[in-house]
Amino acid sequence: MTGLVVFAHGSKLEGANEAVRAVSTSLAASGKHVVETAFLELGTPDLPGAVRRLVARGANRVVVIPYFLTLGRHVEEDLPRIVKEISREHGALPIEVTPPLHGHPALLEALLDRAREARV
Repeated sequence: MTGLVVFAHGSKLEGANEAVRAVSTSLAASGKHVVETAFLELGTPDLPGAVRRLVARGANRVVVIPYFLTLGRHVEEDLPRIVKEISREHGALPIEVTPPLHGHPALLEALLDRAREARV
C-alpha cells in the first residue's frame, strides 16, 4: 500500500497548519491511499513522524508531496536531507518525492478562479 505525505513548511498560526491538514483529509477521502500531513517546522508531526505513522498503518511505499509553490531551499536542500535520514531508519522502504506545485496546470486554473472571484 502506498502512503502519501502532504509536506508543508508549518506556521506559528495553528489555523494555517489546520488548513494543510484539511487538504490531507480531503486527499485521504479519495480512499485510494493512506495519507498523513507533515511539517518542516512549527507544526506536528515532522516528516519522520508522519512516515512512522504510515508504516504503522501498513504503507510499504511512501510518496512525499511538497505543499510548496516553488522549488526553494526547503524543497531543494532540507527535504532531500530529511528523506535520506528517514531512509536510514526504514531501510528498504521506497520513498519518492514529487515536484512542488509550481508548473502544475491546475495552479493556473486556481489563480484564474481567484481572479474571477475578484471580478477581474
